[in-house]
Amino acid sequence: MRSALGALALAGAALGACFLLGVARAQAQTTASLHATFQPYRLGRRATLQFEFAFFAPAGEDPPPLVEMQLRYPRGINFFLNDLGIRRCSEQVLQASGPAACPPNSAMGYGVVRTGIVLGGTPVEESSPITILRAPEQEGHLALLFFAEGRQPVVTNVIFSGLLLSAREPFAGNVKIDVPLVETLPGAPYVSVLHLHATIGPEHLPYYHNVDGVSLAFRPQGILLPPKCPRASFPFAAIFVFSDGTRAQASTTVRCPAGRAHA
Repeated sequence: MRSALGALALAGAALGACFLLGVARAQAQTTASLHATFQPYRLGRRATLQFEFAFFAPAGEDPPPLVEMQLRYPRGINFFLNDLGIRRCSEQVLQASGPAACPPNSAMGYGVVRTGIVLGGTPVEESSPITILRAPEQEGHLALLFFAEGRQPVVTNVIFSGLLLSAREPFAGNVKIDVPLVETLPGAPYVSVLHLHATIGPEHLPYYHNVDGVSLAFRPQGILLPPKCPRASFPFAAIFVFSDGTRAQASTTVRCPAGRAHA
């Protein structure tokens, strides 16, 4: 009896070890990269934030579908201390008619997302434009909406939302974005995000205001950079959560301009 119990215990331990090893391997399968920059990059001036991230899975595979992203940005900059997003667009309007139905002054940036899908056993990639819009506040938090327009081979519009939350040092805030699962064909895998490049700032943003009944275009102010560079430069970090429960992390630093003083 003791030998049988011992054998069962050993077998259970072996199965547990295999399970933990499998989980560790699954978590290590997908990695991520993050890059950020300011354009133009001049301390004490207004700028557009450009950021991009990419995922890397084993050869021949797509990463699991993304369901959540958290982007932490550094102290010294604030996405909303400017005239970006001076109007709001609701998710209902965006769902019904797309970004064209939103107030022009609600746009905060643009981007492109590259996704991967499997159709009939064949991997296919698709690039879709993204519009970033200011949304009504939620429970006191500043909010964003992201509108991705799928065109080919999957024709579908995807809306996902983001909230501006607090973050610990050395970060000023955390943009938490919930990403919905996107279906393709019945029984086919969900869409996987491979790469995203986006901007938040006045670049390519036409705004309008009325002067004596005439609508005049103007460029909104961008993100104000501090007059001095932080000692840690400008650190960014991201956490990505996938549909299978695994995670990936990435970080990057925008270094201080050469010869500029630290705060």
